[in-house]
This record gives sequence, C-alpha cells and structure tokens, in this order.
Amino acid sequence: MSNLLKTIFTWWNGATAGIHFTVARRGVLVGTDEFGNRYYEAKDHKDSFDKNKRRWVIFNGYAEASKVPPDWHGWLHHTFVEPPTEAPLPRKAWEKEHRPNLSGTIYAYRPKGSLARGGERQRATGDYEAWTPE
Repeated sequence: MSNLLKTIFTWWNGATAGIHFTVARRGVLVGTDEFGNRYYEAKDHKDSFDKNKRRWVIFNGYAEASKVPPDWHGWLHHTFVEPPTEAPLPRKAWEKEHRPNLSGTIYAYRPKGSLARGGERQRATGDYEAWTPE
C-alpha cells in the first residue's frame, strides 16, 4: 500500500503513475545500469523537438541526476548513438568507477576540523604566519 501511494503522489521517489502510463504507451526499454536506473527511448519522433527520438531515465529510488553513469549520460544527451548495452565505453586503466554525489549523505567527505566531525582542527605549527597589512 505504501509503494502504491508513493507511486501516485511522489515524483522524487521513482516515477509517478502518469509517467508509468506514458512509458508504457510511448517508450521502449533500452537498458538498465548498475544502480538499477531504467533507460527508455521513444518509439517514434512524434513528440521530438528535433530529428532525435526522446530519451529518458526512471531512477531507482530517489531522483538524483548524479546517479546516471557517464556512458548513459552520453546516450541520454545524444552524444552516443548506441546505448551502453550495445556499445559500452572503453575504460582506461586510470579511470575510477562512477559514484553518485554523496554530499548531504552520511557518506560525504568530512575533513578533519569540519563541524560534522566535531570541529576540532590541528593546531598551527611554527611555519604559519598571519598576514597583517603594513
């Protein structure tokens, strides 16, 4: 019952009932990513503003744009013709795996001295001199 109410009334928690109706009527599932987001493309050019078919994502859980990996981002914005399920981007050895923006979560980076870690910073050593105007 809770999931049904979320689907009807909230857009930030996945997709609303109206979006599910539109996707069923106008979209074709192209693929999913490692975060569980589902990617769709329009069946035709009927609602297109240019020559490209419309593409969209339905997020798994909270709608946060940084949850879209770079290869799917390129496909959504028509940078790549083929979706990553058909033509994945080659990965360089030095590239890290994609991580969503963690700001505002419990996993956010909090350096020493930040208020979120108690606000205690290291004492300045003798190599620091405060600037004073002459």
